[in-house]
Amino acid sequence: MIEIINEIDKQMTKLIECPRDAMQGLHAFIPTEIKAEYINLLLQVGFDTLDFGSFVSPKAIPQLRDTAEVLDKLDLKENGTKLLAIVANNKGITEAIKHPQINYLGFPFSVSETFQQKNTNSGIEKSLLTVEELINQCSKTNKEAVIYLSMGFGNPYGDEWSDEIVAHWASELTKRGAKILSLADTTGVSNPEKINYLFPHLVKTFPNVEFGVHLHSNPTNWLEKIEASWNSGCRRFDSALRGFGGCPMAEDGLTGNIATESLISFLEAKGEVLGLDMEKWNEAMRYSGRVFG
Repeated sequence: MIEIINEIDKQMTKLIECPRDAMQGLHAFIPTEIKAEYINLLLQVGFDTLDFGSFVSPKAIPQLRDTAEVLDKLDLKENGTKLLAIVANNKGITEAIKHPQINYLGFPFSVSETFQQKNTNSGIEKSLLTVEELINQCSKTNKEAVIYLSMGFGNPYGDEWSDEIVAHWASELTKRGAKILSLADTTGVSNPEKINYLFPHLVKTFPNVEFGVHLHSNPTNWLEKIEASWNSGCRRFDSALRGFGGCPMAEDGLTGNIATESLISFLEAKGEVLGLDMEKWNEAMRYSGRVFG
């Protein structure tokens, strides 16, 4: 285990900022121009990846129906930040791969059959076929697939959950070519004990996969989750400015994303050199009031 964690320590910490996750549950439509200006500010901060939008049914997520229009307004010249967009079915994949600016396509794969139906209107077995198509299309279009193991730390829907079940589905995904898996704490039920066991266990079992965390929390328990993830060897973290958002399909208003500013403070305290433009970050923080009110 020490060897595995030391090997991960050599990797650069990757920060994924998620304005898409923060905006998707808002009811009042944010004008396209404001979304684009906000994301352009975040692009100048220097994050590894920006999870900026999704190609899903506007009936499901009406807030993000203008993702393609936002993308056309982004200034990507001389910018090292990669773009990630979420897809939920083959139609979304077909639309997303048309855009060469996008580097990553993400798919939420739930270990809970109930939540997979709620989130993508398809069951687990059909979603495996979608993952296969996603990975196939990404290989043809110079993109990478990011598969989120949704409900990765438990679920409130009564479906059976265990570490073994999570590992089983991780195995099925890697057999189909998945190279990046993000453990998603969709309803905020993770705790240090679960993270400390499950994350290193998966890293050891699937050494050729890059694992990350997409954690949700309330304001009182974010630190213990990030600390456990860091100590378990995680170097790929999703977060959102001010901790806005969460998953609108989860019907849980108590948990939001991990706040990016909190994550930055934590990593700097660990001695990480993040290389972020904090002046632009503060500008994005100020501008966020126009987005979130």
